[in-house]
Amino acid sequence: MKKIALFPGSFDPFTKGHHDIVMRGRELFDEVVIGVGQNSQKQRYFPIDTMLECIKEAFQQYDNVKIESFTGLTAAFAEKVNAKYLLRGLRNTTDFEYENSIAQINKNIYPNLETVLLITSPELAYISSTIVRDIYKYGQNVDKYLPYKLPM
Repeated sequence: MKKIALFPGSFDPFTKGHHDIVMRGRELFDEVVIGVGQNSQKQRYFPIDTMLECIKEAFQQYDNVKIESFTGLTAAFAEKVNAKYLLRGLRNTTDFEYENSIAQINKNIYPNLETVLLITSPELAYISSTIVRDIYKYGQNVDKYLPYKLPM
């Protein structure tokens, strides 16, 4: 059976740290589905359609990476795409606390779903979507934090 992992997030924007997790996940799983979700707790800065195109550009040469948008519960979307694994990255202990809580709930909703946590590569651990978004809002160049060029 094909090992499919879902890498879910709002990805507003999708950073080099996210890219690193997907590239490493490709080595562990037959397929990685990047799920760009609408988080009810967050107001998006970059439109989902823009982010989908940027992420597709970053992974166009990889047949085992798929990109899709979704709304609703991550666990339900994982079931829809036949993912038995959730792939997540950890930058620090704060991320661990959050991811641990979410993993427990997802396991409760979808018992066959396993969360796999990868430690972010040290040279990328300081990058967060929130910080990159703020830098961009104030007119600074963010190219070194992203695996694609943002449309102007």
